[in-house]
Amino acid sequence: MSASALTRPGERDRPTVKIAQIDWTFCFFVTLIACFGALMMFSVAGSSWTPWAANHLVRYTLFFGVMVGLSLIDIRVWFALSYPVYVVALLLLVAVEAVGDVRMGAQRWLSIGSFSFQPSEVMKVGIVMALARFYHGASAQTARFSWRLMIPGLMIAVPFGLVAHQPDLGTAMLILFTGLAVVFLAGLSWKIIIAGVAGFLVSIPPIVMFVLHDYQRQRVMTFLDPESDPSGSGYHILQSMIALGSGGLLGKGYGLGSQSQLDYLPEKHTDFIFATLAEEFGFVGCTFLLTLYAAVIFMALRTASLSHSHYGRLAAAGVTATFACYVLINGAMVMGLAPVVGVPMPLLSYGGTVAMTVMIGFGLVQSVRVHRYSEVGSGKGLF
Repeated sequence: MSASALTRPGERDRPTVKIAQIDWTFCFFVTLIACFGALMMFSVAGSSWTPWAANHLVRYTLFFGVMVGLSLIDIRVWFALSYPVYVVALLLLVAVEAVGDVRMGAQRWLSIGSFSFQPSEVMKVGIVMALARFYHGASAQTARFSWRLMIPGLMIAVPFGLVAHQPDLGTAMLILFTGLAVVFLAGLSWKIIIAGVAGFLVSIPPIVMFVLHDYQRQRVMTFLDPESDPSGSGYHILQSMIALGSGGLLGKGYGLGSQSQLDYLPEKHTDFIFATLAEEFGFVGCTFLLTLYAAVIFMALRTASLSHSHYGRLAAAGVTATFACYVLINGAMVMGLAPVVGVPMPLLSYGGTVAMTVMIGFGLVQSVRVHRYSEVGSGKGLF
């Protein structure tokens, strides 16, 4: 019997070159967002490539190459490394508690020689991979309601607690929301979801009063009434809302935003860069950018739906949930709809660590697309 006769139906029609399977339209939209970020950094630096815009583009180019390289790695390799990556990330978070660097009152970094990084960024990818692997082998009943749900609950709660203790509430929230998104997509019972939401709402007042640090509690109070301290804790939100409102429909023009150019707007190249864009390009510019984000999220979710493995679907969807949470939290924060928690706008804001995490996640998404026909964890594949 010929080798072609042993090939499964439709398999001979699939492209054999892996790089051709990458969603290059997705890559184009992601690159467009990063270029928008460089454009805004060039503007707020007084029409200068330094100190932010040039570094942003160089980093993005490097991370784009990393994403392409990771997309060519077989999804079965990702599957096999899921638990080890999670365990390593967890050990790194424990190491932060013991020997981490303290900066600006927070113990979030580990240093190796001249290189420093935040292990919480590794956990953002690790939690998605580990939960996707757990649910890949779980039955529908287990995913819906079972005592085994204590396992993913602990997998989420432990890193959430460690990161929140650093303290880094913004990143802790991202880990929590991402983990819960994977659990939800895996098929969690609606009864548990409703009970969980109700329990969370009831627990908000005691958490704010007795669990949060003083500065975090102040951020919540400032969010509720930013004008109570306009020159202190409410300054960030008020200046951001002024920049958003002053942009109007079409904006003041590129490089002409008074709040950002005159340094009234704090963190204008990082956490509040979306407000800078709103001031200079107005409602139309914001709508265009958010449309790009929506397109990236839609294409990533479509990739998740194409996967033939449960692991691939949950991993791609989990990474997409992380990205969407970045956009939603930062957008809400800048518009005064959420407390300031230090979550940047992905790929638009300046910062190498977050950009690296996002692009590694997108490498996993594209690996799911490239290897969407692969058997995962079935005994027929690589591992």
